[in-house]
Amino acid sequence: MLLLVGLGNPGAGYANNRHNIGFMAVDAIAHAHRFAPWRARFQGAISEGTLDGDKVLALKPATYMNLSGQSVGEAIRFYKIAPEQVIVFYDEIELEPGKVRVKKAGGSAGHNGIRSLDAHIGYDYWRVRLGIGHPGKERVHGHVLSDFGKGDQQWLEKLLDAISEAAPDLVRELSGSGDGNKFMTKVTLRLKPPPPKKEKKEPPSSDGATET
Repeated sequence: MLLLVGLGNPGAGYANNRHNIGFMAVDAIAHAHRFAPWRARFQGAISEGTLDGDKVLALKPATYMNLSGQSVGEAIRFYKIAPEQVIVFYDEIELEPGKVRVKKAGGSAGHNGIRSLDAHIGYDYWRVRLGIGHPGKERVHGHVLSDFGKGDQQWLEKLLDAISEAAPDLVRELSGSGDGNKFMTKVTLRLKPPPPKKEKKEPPSSDGATET
């Protein structure tokens, strides 16, 4: 069983914050794939469902961002889930808005939710980094705790739709020997489809004939 974790802060006041894009991602997946209703457990909210035929547990820690690892640690100990079976969705200021990157392990890059997870479950879990853009060094705290603006809604909705659509691909890859590249490609193509191929023009006739 895989554990999908969305990072964010609980409560209506934080619901549309950039810092809560992890919550938004797992909400979109759970809704699109008809997971069971959310219920309180493990210091958070959980929902169960299936993706690509595999049982999946989704978790939104309610401990506030800085203590996210407490909730995730409880869940993996109860279900005996290895860190390699955990997939965490969270905001990344070092990526442009709408960009998605998947990696296993690594540092926290100053993200307090990731720092808490590292302390509680180790480093060997999968990270799905969701770009929200960098506002400049002096404005980071206000940026992540501010709401997405009207100008963000179009790309944000497309991103969440693309993530929920490609979620089975992510599960299939990370359950096997994949690294998330197919998932990233599918999300990218959904957000920015390739331009249509131009039809090749037939070369002019070389038999000297002319049309009348």
